[in-house]
Amino acid sequence: MRVVVQRVTTARVVIAGVTVGRIPQGLLLLVGIAATDTDAELDWMARKCLDLRLFPDGEAGRFDRSVREMGGALLVVSQFTLYGDCRKGRRPSFTAAAPPQEAEPRFDRFVALLRTSGLTVETGQFGAQMQVLLENDGPVTLVLERDAPG
Repeated sequence: MRVVVQRVTTARVVIAGVTVGRIPQGLLLLVGIAATDTDAELDWMARKCLDLRLFPDGEAGRFDRSVREMGGALLVVSQFTLYGDCRKGRRPSFTAAAPPQEAEPRFDRFVALLRTSGLTVETGQFGAQMQVLLENDGPVTLVLERDAPG
């Protein structure tokens, strides 16, 4: 599982000119599901995203508070292209990504795990052509990865 985490002051997802998800300050999570992902990877990643300290507390500007601690929101967007392998040729290969019929229920489970936090959790639409608009705060952007044991 791969997640690009961006600290944002605001973010939204638009499909065909209609905003389908919008958050104020919080985290934008771009989520790639691997073919090998299990519930263990989903559980670990949800906890990591909720507890990772990416927000400042006080004037020092240190990363001292998590999205959970500061009462922020989450915008979660499925993005299979995070598993694009560009090492050979000119066209990415997506063979490591879970096929849509497997990825969608795993993505939904990941979102459900995040919602147990009580925070506002918005999403895009799985498999849709989306525009993701954000104001990156910092900028702060991290890539989180958790592979299933093999």
